[in-house]
Amino acid sequence: MGTPQKLHLAVTSFWVVALFVFHFLVIVSGFEPDFLYPLENVTVAQGRDATFTCVVNNLGGYRVSGEPTTARVAWIKADTKAILAIHEHVITNNARLSVTHNDYNTWTLSIRSVKREDRGQYMCQVNTDPMKMQTAYLEVVIPPDIIYEETSGDMMVPEGGSAKLICKARGYPKPRIVWRREDGGEIIARMGPSGKSRLTSVEGEMLTLTKVTRSEMGAYLCIAANGVPPSVSKRMMLHVHFHPLIQVPNQLVGAPAHTDVTLQCHVEASPKAINYWTRENGEMIISNDKYFMTEINNSYYSVQMRLVIRRFHKSDLGGYKCISKNSIGDAEGNIRLYEMEIQDQTETDEESTPEENTEEKSSNNRLYNGFQGSLTETDDNKVTSDIGASSSKGALSIRASYFLWSVHLLLMLLF
Repeated sequence: MGTPQKLHLAVTSFWVVALFVFHFLVIVSGFEPDFLYPLENVTVAQGRDATFTCVVNNLGGYRVSGEPTTARVAWIKADTKAILAIHEHVITNNARLSVTHNDYNTWTLSIRSVKREDRGQYMCQVNTDPMKMQTAYLEVVIPPDIIYEETSGDMMVPEGGSAKLICKARGYPKPRIVWRREDGGEIIARMGPSGKSRLTSVEGEMLTLTKVTRSEMGAYLCIAANGVPPSVSKRMMLHVHFHPLIQVPNQLVGAPAHTDVTLQCHVEASPKAINYWTRENGEMIISNDKYFMTEINNSYYSVQMRLVIRRFHKSDLGGYKCISKNSIGDAEGNIRLYEMEIQDQTETDEESTPEENTEEKSSNNRLYNGFQGSLTETDDNKVTSDIGASSSKGALSIRASYFLWSVHLLLMLLF
């Protein structure tokens, strides 16, 4: 056989094989449907909408046993084996489900207002032989929510007592509970007889406070978070009760006549106390043209009492009391008011040097602003010793003068 005949035979054989293969692929299997993209997992918050998208190619050219067949796409809840939809028709009795097809190769399963029971495995299935499918998981998360019926409210505890604040929250994943003080202060955790730590936050459903002091009074925040916005919180007020305590910065106050004088007392009390001023004879002072009273809140339990006495007069001399009373007890503070005299500066200026005048003016200014100090035993002793020293100096001066006069008289008689 010649070369041309061999070449013709080879080409003929090639086309026979090619036609056979093509016929086999078309007749036996057609164009196999195939998933273009994987089905993706979906995480959605409860109440939102969830969507699965399934993309399938070559559905129309599929043949079985030589007969052309159109494959169908079905949606199935894999964990319950429930058929949800076939092609564009919803099978299950759930009005929140819908299926859409873009007339080409994309099928979409939509779930509106997702509920917790919707979570699970979902399947996009093509009815080929054998069947083709792909699955994805729907995770339904729930934002945190405070369980108010199981959570503490505002609480009252006596000073030195213990308090247990409880906060419960629901959600998925399980919320994490963190405690903080509303004012940003530290939470004091006491562990054992000597152990004590100061923390900006404490984790856990229960916050235990022992040997509570008045400085721990205030608002505490229970904050629940699980990574699903928004986080939630509840405010709890811790009231620490104790009887009033009064501190008097200056128990002895002096000022020149016809000036305004201010008396002050610092009060700590809880629950809130009734505060007022009296004279030492018990006469209650009321606000009028003569007296002006104010209270300045420094904290939940601390108040500064102020009494302004206008145009200070000799009749205002004497003792004053600041009194505080609440349901647990009462307390009082005492202040004594005296008059300070300002020296006449005309005579002083004529007899003093410029330096002395400057010192005297500075001293007079201080006197006019008023002298305030604690009435203590030390001050009384100091005053007594100063008077004694002055008396001793005067006595020595008189004795020296008498001695010199006597010597002078004796010399005159002799000569």
